Amino acid sequence: MKTPAPLNRRAFIGAALTASAALALSGCGFHLRGRDSLPTLPAFALEGDAQSELGQALTQLLQTRGSGISADAPWRLTLSAVEMNNRRLGGEGRGSREHEFTLSARVSLQQRDTRAYLWNREPISTSTQRRVNDDDLLNRDVLIDEARRLLSRQLAERIAERLASVKALR
Repeated sequence: MKTPAPLNRRAFIGAALTASAALALSGCGFHLRGRDSLPTLPAFALEGDAQSELGQALTQLLQTRGSGISADAPWRLTLSAVEMNNRRLGGEGRGSREHEFTLSARVSLQQRDTRAYLWNREPISTSTQRRVNDDDLLNRDVLIDEARRLLSRQLAERIAERLASVKALR
């Protein structure tokens, strides 16, 4: 009869390192960040450019996180007109090249009762890079629209994260 083959030394070392890393991370209090780790936010009255893609993305995000939008909420969140800038990266050649798209908005946060501003036209922005073919106009427009939608979601998340960091809202 043959005896079972002993564990491969590399497999044993790999398993030992993985187990020790898991123990070390759990011992130091490390946890993956999820939706439950975000603090609960109060309801907001969304004003300004609320019908833009950013306003709609922010409304949806706040509703999924439990705070929501209400016209008589104790906090006013005002979005300025959203601006998208497109900067070409690289040389002046024709055809496909990298573009950097930046979406920015100015955001104000005001307490309704005291009329005190926590943020007054605070600039918040996000950016991404995409390869766009300047000769293919139809595809170019589709790629720019996709970039705008992506940046609107990212900017809404960035605004929600900034709101979560405000101690007065807790």
